[in-house]
Amino acid sequence: MRRISPVVLSGLLLSLTSLGCSQNSPETTRQPTSDLSGPPAIPVQSAGTAAQSPGRFPETFETAQKGAYATGDENLASGSWHFEDALIGSSDQDHKNGQQAARLRDQGRLRMNFDAPRGVQVIKVTSAAYGTDPASTWELWGSIDGGRTYRRIGQPVKAQGPRLVVTTFQGGAAGPLRLEIRKTDGGKGRLNIDDITLTGANGANVAGGSVVGAPSTTAPASSPAPTSSSLPPATTARASAVVSGRDDNMALGNPSGATPDVNNPSNYLLVKPQYVVGYNAQRGTPTWVSWHLNRAWMGSAPRQDDFRPDPALPRQFYQVTPRSYSGSGFDRGHNCPSADRSTDLDDNSATFLMTNMIPQAGNNNQRTWSGLEEWTRNQVKQGQEVYVLMGSYGKGGTGQNGRVTTIDQGRVTVPARVWKVLVILPEGSNDLQRIASGQARILAVDTPNDQSVSPEWSQYRVSVDAIEAATGLDLLSKLPLPMQDKLEAQVDTGSVR
Repeated sequence: MRRISPVVLSGLLLSLTSLGCSQNSPETTRQPTSDLSGPPAIPVQSAGTAAQSPGRFPETFETAQKGAYATGDENLASGSWHFEDALIGSSDQDHKNGQQAARLRDQGRLRMNFDAPRGVQVIKVTSAAYGTDPASTWELWGSIDGGRTYRRIGQPVKAQGPRLVVTTFQGGAAGPLRLEIRKTDGGKGRLNIDDITLTGANGANVAGGSVVGAPSTTAPASSPAPTSSSLPPATTARASAVVSGRDDNMALGNPSGATPDVNNPSNYLLVKPQYVVGYNAQRGTPTWVSWHLNRAWMGSAPRQDDFRPDPALPRQFYQVTPRSYSGSGFDRGHNCPSADRSTDLDDNSATFLMTNMIPQAGNNNQRTWSGLEEWTRNQVKQGQEVYVLMGSYGKGGTGQNGRVTTIDQGRVTVPARVWKVLVILPEGSNDLQRIASGQARILAVDTPNDQSVSPEWSQYRVSVDAIEAATGLDLLSKLPLPMQDKLEAQVDTGSVR
């Protein structure tokens, strides 16, 4: 079994501490691959215990049928669960105890539509890679306010190979607890989840929840899944976005032709719900990051400050950590900013992965770049939406300790320049068509990565062509070539007040 390091879900109601795991199945023991720490605790309002039917844990996925990845609810032995990019698999390629297990693809999720009662002491989840698929990374998240807010519990878990491994989370839940399992890597590997066990202080399995549309018996009826969930998705606030698909963060194209190929470490593609990265593992920094920003991405979630390695990186790549920047004289500079992803805690936390960071001079990060980011969000508040591309290039910047070319014993390159391209247009649909027809404002900025940089970012405006010439990237490749030629040659001179 894995040991999960401490995390606090709520400073008042839930503390999952890093106690030693049971030794019942030592043959499945594997140690965590990192020393990550979970996001800091936030206060949340407790909700009363929901009415429970006789559903009960463990959840073994043996009592229901869901053969497609389509989003929907399913009645299981423990209660009603919400499935996103997930099904119940029974093939020979599904690694399972018994006849069935859950199978997740892409960034699939499994979520309880009910609260387990007070007193949960131990949570166990069994996982493996599906078939011969590559490794997957998953996380356990919990809510103590009926699903309104979620916090990550423990550390990301890497499931690799066909061997079922039990991950144990120990501690205590003073109030009702609702769980969600999230496949976070977004890669091609599929994930099997089986045998979810929740036990109380006496070692007995805790009660489950209601079975939607089923009689109040211990065995749920095997009826078709309901068409809607009793638990709104954690990202409900984003549903009103004019552009809400997962591909929208790279709507302008893939600037470097990055791919998720481990044999291409200098141009590795990382696709996340919040942004997309073209990552250079040989420099330890992103070459570019692409994201979309409108009002649906901006909410009231607090800044998480949970800087950590990215569990989605292949294990062959060097893992940059927060310690890589210690004493360097450079900030851990976001590409996709924290404040651009504040709808919920999950979104905000994702911006603190180290694959989203560059060594950035403090004055550049805290004055020049901060001003540009705030100006961009103000445009959004006024009814605009923005497609953003950001990156860096060159070698050698000047921080608080003077000019250096690398940090972390040469494993992280300090860029010489930091750039950004903004494509700004009024909220609406058919964005690429509107951009191609000349309805967007194109604003490109290229700044030195040093302490003497001016806080007035507008004086560093350049053409997109100039950034492409310096970086070798193709930044607006989804637009028709004649329009690319026209828009990329312009230097913005519009008002920035």
